[in-house]
This record gives sequence, structure tokens and C-alpha cells, in this order.
Amino acid sequence: MDITGKIIALLPAKSGSGRNGNEWKVQEYVLETHDQYPKKICFEVYGADKISQFNIREGEELTVYFDIESREWNGRWFTRLRAWKVERGGGRSSAPDYPAPPADMPY
Repeated sequence: MDITGKIIALLPAKSGSGRNGNEWKVQEYVLETHDQYPKKICFEVYGADKISQFNIREGEELTVYFDIESREWNGRWFTRLRAWKVERGGGRSSAPDYPAPPADMPY
């Protein structure tokens, strides 16, 4: 799935280590669409390498490609949007066009 809009917020990065001891890092961003009634959408980029590769800045116009995943915890459902590719205004891709690997971040 993809959506186009302007980055209006960069949320604080989160990091930690998984059960197997591997370090992880995730960065969240808020994108606002250009619809008649603009929507704000929070999405995440997982992995320090992808965060650096995408190099998303506040105020940028982007098309973000992401996977949607929901999970249940203690009877409640949580949904996350994980970006696997971004394109800037000129259509320049910052990631190869292939499906994202399965999510393995613990939480």
C-alpha cells in the first residue's frame, strides 16, 4: 500500500534489544495527506540502516510504501504501518522495489 503527503512530525527514535540480544531501532513519522479533508498518518521505519537510507526530514513531500500489520495483546488489537520504501517528489526511490521481509521486532 502507498500514500502521498507531507512529513509534519518526526517522533523520538526508540531502540532496545530483542530476546536473542540483537539490537533494534525504530523511528516514527507523521505524514499529512493532501485530501480535501487531510488525514494524519503515523508510520514507522524499522532498522538503523533503513532509517539512515530513507533520511526522512520534516517538511518533505513523500510517497510512502508500507505494510499494514495488526496484532493482539491482552485482548486489545494494535495496528502498525511499517514503511519499506519511500519516493521523494521527483519519484526517486530510496529503496529497491521488492516486498519487505517479515517483521521480527519484539513488542
